[in-house]
Formats: sequence, structure tokens, C-alpha cells
Amino acid sequence: MPDKCRDDSIGTVVLLSLVASHHDLDLTVLERLSSDVHAVGRELVRASTPVTGAVVLATCNRFELYLEVGDADQTPAALAAASQAVAARSGYAADEVLTHLRPLTGPAAGEHLFAVASGLESMVVGEREIAGQVRRALTTARRDGTTTSALESLFQAASRVSRAVESETGLGSAGRSVVGVALDIAERGLPPWPDVSCVLVGTGSYAGASLAALKARGCADVRVYSPSGRAGQFAAARGVRALPAGADLAAELAGVDLVVACSGAAGAVLQVDALAQARSGRDARPLTVVDLALRHDVDPGVRHLPGVRLVSLHTVAEHAPAEHAAVESARRIVVEAADAYEADQRVREWNPAVVAQRTRVLGGLEEALAALPEGARDERGERALRRRTRALLHGPTVRAREAARAGDAATYGAALAELAAISVPDVPTPASVG
Repeated sequence: MPDKCRDDSIGTVVLLSLVASHHDLDLTVLERLSSDVHAVGRELVRASTPVTGAVVLATCNRFELYLEVGDADQTPAALAAASQAVAARSGYAADEVLTHLRPLTGPAAGEHLFAVASGLESMVVGEREIAGQVRRALTTARRDGTTTSALESLFQAASRVSRAVESETGLGSAGRSVVGVALDIAERGLPPWPDVSCVLVGTGSYAGASLAALKARGCADVRVYSPSGRAGQFAAARGVRALPAGADLAAELAGVDLVVACSGAAGAVLQVDALAQARSGRDARPLTVVDLALRHDVDPGVRHLPGVRLVSLHTVAEHAPAEHAAVESARRIVVEAADAYEADQRVREWNPAVVAQRTRVLGGLEEALAALPEGARDERGERALRRRTRALLHGPTVRAREAARAGDAATYGAALAELAAISVPDVPTPASVG
């Protein structure tokens, strides 16, 4: 696997994000866009495209590509390459993909990611699952060899902002999540939680969060089903039972009150015809099905079966709690953090020219002092000369860095010109002193 992780200078690249979420698109569109998403990132980085780095953030209600582009002039070509790669997997035409993906560059891309990581762009505002998904997106990019220093910096900053939002506003401290809202909706038609019999479909991180939420509510009778055959290990590690490998899921639901499905398998694992047949000919008890998978673990048609109630991501979107006062504070934190991050990036981008001028003067001074004959060295005089030189450089250095932080190109240019005009000081020699 080629290693594309590089230590690029922040100033030589452009950050481009392509965003699709539940705010703008139907979840069925997101499902198609998200097909084989991580392969898209690998393909863009390894192919001969302007994209030099990629992190893919795909969740149950969003699909976002964060790309590093080698130069601003190459941004249109990078956008075209990304749309072609997504089109090849989604079945949409490339120009149709472009209508679904909202491009953001530079500061706008950073501010958006900070808001996403803080739960401000989630279906359930303030939910905390997204913070872990942002971290895992970066981890996956590292594993795939598609991250870069610029993307590392951006995603690590997003995680810091997410923690600041939670600690300073309390947003998310109540544990609100897509899972939590879905279970709030589901419980209206269930027995008391200690009496609920549940089958959990899936063994991934979402299944782990769902199981924790079920246990927290008092649901102890949970059995795990995995279409990939991993239920036994998952269940044993968490103190619950697993359905036998190869079990008929629909048939196993007799006597069950609740199904929570979040496997993300390619295709529904619970079909409407199979469930209808399993429930026919008997006095079937009411069944609530919670389908949290973007690609539908459960055939949506089950909602029409007698005695079956379906809670889907669409249902969650309709019932998600409204924003409250903490969101206002959270958004201020995100905006301020994005501004500070952009200022830091400018300092990193513009500072090498400042360092080069300081090195020219101070390095030249040291070379001149080192060239003096041993008997001509005056340690006290040399220290004084170094102090005077650093004092001469100090003012324009500070002005240049402050201007970089503020994005004031004119003041930065003037300060840099002032540094460039400073000559290497003459070094006194015995002859000149005499």
C-alpha cells in the first residue's frame, strides 16, 4: 500500500469539502451517494488527480468528502474527479452528483467540520455519536494512507472543538443521540423496559451504542443477530445472548417486542414477505421495529403489516428535539474556533518568509563571528552585537506575525520588506577597532 501521508506545508494546499446531508437530501439519495465511500477516497488519492489527500465522513445521515488539493487552480479539476468517482459507484451521472454535493473551501470547510463534530449539523442537534464518527473517519484515512498533515490538523482541531462545546455548553451531556431519540419514539408502544424482549441486528459501533442505550433503559432481554456471523463474539463480550449463526431472523421474532437494526448490510436483512409469513397463522404480539441503517436493514414495507410499527431515520428526523439555548453558545464557540484555526494556519503559511529573513541576518552574523581569528574574539562585544541585532529584527517580526494572524496582507508585506532591508551587521575586527 503506497503511503500518501506527507508533511506538506499548509500554505501550498487547498482544503475542499464536498457535503451532502439530511438537511438538503432525502436519505435514499444519501444511501446511493455513500456506496463504497472509502474506496472513493483511496481512488482519488492514488490516481493521477489533483487530490493529494482525502478523509471520508459517512454516517447514517451525511456523506462528506474532505480533500486536500495541491493548488487553488486545481480545485475545479479535483471537484470533477470526485464527482466522477462518486458517480461510478452511486449510479448517478457525474453532473447529477455535483447537484447533490455542496462544495466548501478554506475557512468555510473548517467551520463546517467543526459544527458537524460538535453535533450542530446532526439530525438530533447536540448528539454525541458524531464526535466518535469524526475521529474514526481520520483513523480510517490513516489506515488507508490518504491523510495528510493539513487534514490531520483540521480533524484533530475538530475533535478539540467538539470537546470544548460539550464542556462549555453542556450540549450533548444528556446523551442525546439518534439512537436515544429512536428509542424514545419506540417506547410509546412497548411494555415497560424491564419486560421488553429485543433482538439487536448488527455488531458494529452503532450496535454497541444501541445496546448500551437499551441497557441504560432497563432492557435486559437482548439477543444479537448478525448477518455476517459475528453475533457470538459481540454478545459474549457484552453479557447478552446471540442468535445461532444462520438463524432465520423473521422466524426468531416470535415473542419479541422490539427489533433494533443497525448492521449497515448491503440489502435488507428482514424482508417484508418473510416477516409476514412468520407472523401469519398465530396470535402475533405487537412488534416495534427500529431501523437505524442508512441502507435499510429492514424492508420499509413492514410498516404496513398488521401489528408492526416501524421507526426509521425518517421518523427520527420528524421527531428530533428542537434547538435550545445551548446551541447558540455552541455556535459561537464553533465560529470563534474556526477563526482562530484559520489565523493559526495563516501564521504557519506566512511565517517561513519571516524565518528566512531572520535566518539570513542572524545566520550571517554568526558566520561572520565564527570567521574571526581566535585572538580577535570579544565575547562581551559579541553578546552585545547579537542583542542589538535581535532588537532590530524584533519589531518587524512581531508586526509581520500579527498581520499574518489578522490576514492583513498589506501590513505583512510592509513588515517583511522592512526585515529584508536589514543588513547583516558589520563585525568589528582588531583593525577596525584600532
